[in-house]
Amino acid sequence: MSHPPAKICSMGGVPERTPAGQTRDGAPVLWFADAARRLGAATRAGGLVVPAFRCPPRVPGATRTVRRYPGGAVVSVTLKGRARDEVAADMVEGVIVVNRLEGEAALRFRTALLEAIGAPPTPSDLPSTPPPSEDRAAPRETQAA
Repeated sequence: MSHPPAKICSMGGVPERTPAGQTRDGAPVLWFADAARRLGAATRAGGLVVPAFRCPPRVPGATRTVRRYPGGAVVSVTLKGRARDEVAADMVEGVIVVNRLEGEAALRFRTALLEAIGAPPTPSDLPSTPPPSEDRAAPRETQAA
């Protein structure tokens, strides 16, 4: 064989196995980039502001940070040592925060964004009490460059 199994896995071949026999998924950074593209497309389709995504956050020990700039925002998340579902939830929550969504609008977009990247909704995504009947979505903050 010309390539070790880990190299073949990252090229789309046979998945690498851990010593315990579990399948190890591809590089988290590649998944992160794909998730960011999917989130961007779904966010744009919903008429919301699309933030930039990066990893890791500049704040030591933070799992997610949001920075606002005059021309947009940046959502930073920690990948190392975290499950993909946790990272996906942080990325989606970053989009919700950047767009200042609350209540029913936040729930609706959170669910749609999680579906866009193929992440299952977490229990915290489901309301424990019925959300208020009013939809609130902050107006888009745009500024010409």
